[in-house]
This record gives sequence, structure tokens and C-alpha cells, in this order.
Amino acid sequence: MPYLMRVELPDVPGSLGRVASAIGEAGGDIEAIEIVEKLDGFAVDDVLLEIPPGTMPDSVVSACSTLDGVSVLWINRYAAGGNLFLDLEVVEALTEDPASARDRLIDLLPVAFRVDWAACVRPGADGVRVMHATDAAPDAFDIDLVASPVRLPGDDTYVECAAPLGDDVVLMGRRGGPEFLDSELARLEHLLGLAVTISGR
Repeated sequence: MPYLMRVELPDVPGSLGRVASAIGEAGGDIEAIEIVEKLDGFAVDDVLLEIPPGTMPDSVVSACSTLDGVSVLWINRYAAGGNLFLDLEVVEALTEDPASARDRLIDLLPVAFRVDWAACVRPGADGVRVMHATDAAPDAFDIDLVASPVRLPGDDTYVECAAPLGDDVVLMGRRGGPEFLDSELARLEHLLGLAVTISGR
């Protein structure tokens, strides 16, 4: 069963090796790793794991958490194609049909950012109109136009972020996941800019 784990670890040589060894000793098998953010002396990585039947994800979390300076921020099942989807792959997909690049980006955001849903909405005097959304997106939204990518207030089990796309707002959300990091908001802004450039609108 594939799982995605977000882990914070010291940004020093050998830290990732110690985490990998702990995961292996607990019965997990690393499929892919992506650096999400580098902070003051720390790195945040997303680790795609294969955990065999009979092995509990808690054992992997416990093994990693015993390491000095290592914190598991989040772990959950991951069913998005069995691999991490990199930004370069998103850009390649957008260039296949430039006219639909904006909508295609919305479709790709859940796998690129490991979120449950994405939507493009247009706030107006008559309310918020959904321009394009993935299947798992909510039916209704209550948001004003935003000037830059922001984290939206939520509860402990649900996080959202928003970013401007011309007159529209792009929203992403995940349940039970970690808070969106500054680097993720910057990545989103960059990809939205590329989608506008590629589509010509």
C-alpha cells in the first residue's frame, strides 16, 4: 500500500540516510523523495513509501520520530498514480494543448501538490462561479479575489490555499494534511503564471 509521508529533518549530511534506514528497519520501502522546502537548518521532504500488508504506518512514524531532530508532520495513503508528479511534468502536459492549459492545470494540481481537490472560481457581485474544478471539489465557495497566494483559515482536519489567476481564484484543499508551506504557495504562483503564458490568456 503506497503512503505519502511529510517529514522535517535537519539539513545536514546524513540526515536523509538515517531517515531512510529507519523507514527500512520499520518495514517501509522508499519509492520516491521530493524536497518541499528548506528552512533555517531544516528541510521538509515528501517521501513516497510502499508499506506491505501487516506493517502499520505507525511503526514507520515511530521509527523516524526517534531520530534526533526528525519530526513526521503527516502520513496518509497515497493513490495518485504511485509516484510523485513533478512540476516539469505539469508544464509538459500544459504545452500539449495550450488552449486548455488553464483547465488542464486545475486537473493536475491534486497530483502535483498532493491535495484532495482543486478549483478555479470567479468571484462576482452575484456570488462565486465555478469555472473549472476537479471531481472532489466542494459544490460552493465563499471567497473574494486575492492578490497573492495565501493560506486560508481552516480547522485542524482541513487546509486550503488560494492564489489569483487573472480575474479568477485558484483554490486547493486537503483533508488531514499538513499546512501549505511558503514554498508550495510560491510553486503554485509560478505554475499559474506558466499556464497563463502557455494559454495566452
